[in-house]
Amino acid sequence: MMENKVFLSFTFYSTILILKMYVVAIITGQVRLRKKAFANPEDALRNGGLQFYRQDPDVERCRRAHRNDMENIFPFLFLGAVYSLLDPSPTVARIHFIIFCVGRIVHTIAYLLQLRAPTRSVAYGVAQLPCFSMALQILLATTPHW
Repeated sequence: MMENKVFLSFTFYSTILILKMYVVAIITGQVRLRKKAFANPEDALRNGGLQFYRQDPDVERCRRAHRNDMENIFPFLFLGAVYSLLDPSPTVARIHFIIFCVGRIVHTIAYLLQLRAPTRSVAYGVAQLPCFSMALQILLATTPHW
């Protein structure tokens, strides 16, 4: 497995994306603390009282960014792993992985910093291209065996 250059590349970019998701989770927690907006009554009680058991628009924005990551990065993890087994060109595969990774990083930055439209939408769309490409290649490779 460690001899598969494509899989190593996939592992590298996947790990960057997982770390990015951890960073978004940490940012969400920090915004929650700074805004005193807690999702659970016991957390609110520990941090000033039940009046802080509430939602906050900034916390919700962070949560939406994190949820969007889960909706997009988890499928990429599956597609990229299977695609790596198809013996694609290492250069082409790396391009797929880089485009997705950079697209997701830009998407998160645009989401959290509330950058002007259509920055976030373009980043989302660009990141979807390699996923569709990998999915199509997986289908083409597996259809004869169906």
